[in-house]
Amino acid sequence: MQTATSEQAASARPMVRYRNIGKTFGEQTILRDIDLDIAPGEKVAVIGPSGSGKTTLARLLMTLEEPTTGTIEVDGELLWHKHVNGRLVRADERHLHKLRGKIGMVFQHFNLFPHMTILRNVTEAPVHVLGLSRAEAEERAVAILQKVGLDHKLDVYPAQLSGGQKQRVAIARALVMRPKVMLFDEVTSALDPELVGEVLAVIKEIASEGEMAMLLITHEMDFARDVADRVIFTDGGSIVEQGTPEQIFHDPQSPRLQAFLSRFRAG
Repeated sequence: MQTATSEQAASARPMVRYRNIGKTFGEQTILRDIDLDIAPGEKVAVIGPSGSGKTTLARLLMTLEEPTTGTIEVDGELLWHKHVNGRLVRADERHLHKLRGKIGMVFQHFNLFPHMTILRNVTEAPVHVLGLSRAEAEERAVAILQKVGLDHKLDVYPAQLSGGQKQRVAIARALVMRPKVMLFDEVTSALDPELVGEVLAVIKEIASEGEMAMLLITHEMDFARDVADRVIFTDGGSIVEQGTPEQIFHDPQSPRLQAFLSRFRAG
C-alpha cells in the first residue's frame, strides 16, 4: 500500500478551512455553524443579501474580526488558535502575523498611502514585511503593475488616479506579496459604474492563471458566474446553497436563493 507524499497531502488539503464557525455581536448572531473548505487554486464567490454574513466570512479570514466559536485553518495551520499542551488556545499576535503573510486582501476602499508614489505604495510591504531589498521589491512591483496595466504610472501619486486605477494598484499591492489565498471584499462597490469593468477584468485575468485560492465577496452576479469555480449563497448567517455557477444561477434549489436571484433579474 502506497503512502501519500507530503506534497500530495498538501495538495489534497484545503487551502482554507472553516469549521463550526459562529460569530455574534452582543445579542445578534451574524454567522452560525459555518463549515467551508476552499481548495488550493479554487475560486469561490459568496453572494447574498446585505446582512447575510458574507463580508464577515472574509473579515474573519482577514483577522479583522475574531470568531466567537469554531476554527479557521490556512494552508494547514490554525489561524486564530494554537495547540498548547493538548489544549486549543487563542493564538498570539506573532502567530497571526505569520499567517497573515499567506493572505492577500483587497477592500472596497483602496487605503493607499497618499504621500507615496504608486511604486512606493506597492514596494513598502515587500521591503518591510518580506525583507526584500528595495531593488528586488521594485522589480517585483513593476512586473505586477504591468500585469494590472499601470506600469506607466509608477511615479504618480494616488490623487492623480481614477478610482478604478486606485483599485488596480490595491490589487497589485496584494499580489506583490505572493499570497496563497486572495480575498476580494466587494471591490467594485465604491467605484463609479463606468470604472467597474476595468477592475473586474484584472481580477478575471488573475483568476484565470489559477495559482491562488480566491474568496470573492461580490454583488456582481455576472462576475461571480464568469470567474468562480463555486458559488455560495448565504442568508441569515448560514450557507443556504452552494454549487457550480451553472447550478446556482440556472437551477437554484432553495426558495430563498430563487427569490434573491429574481430580484437581481428584475433589476
